[in-house]
Amino acid sequence: MATNDTTETTPTRGYTATKDQLLTRLHRVEGQVRGVQGMVEDDRYCIDVITQISAIQAALDKVALGLLDEHARHCVAKADGEQVVEKTDELMAAVGRLMRRS
Repeated sequence: MATNDTTETTPTRGYTATKDQLLTRLHRVEGQVRGVQGMVEDDRYCIDVITQISAIQAALDKVALGLLDEHARHCVAKADGEQVVEKTDELMAAVGRLMRRS
C-alpha cells in the first residue's frame, strides 16, 4: 500500500490571524455588489446607485488598508537583510497603486 509522505503546508501570511474576519468583510462586499447589480436591473435612481458604489469602495479600502497594515507588521518588520528593502519597496508600490485609484 502506497503512502503519501508529502505534506502540504499553508504559508503564513500577514493576514493569517485575521483571515476569518477578512473573508467576512469580503463576503459582505460581495453582497453589496450584488445589491448594486439588482439596483441597476431595477432601474433605481442614479445617485442611489452611486452612493452604494461609494460605500463598496470605502469597504474595499478598509480591507486593503488592513492588509497593508498586516503586511507591514508581518512581512516587512520580520524580514532580514536585503529582504527588508525588497518588502518595503513592495509595500510602497502597493500604497501607490491604492492612492492612484482615487
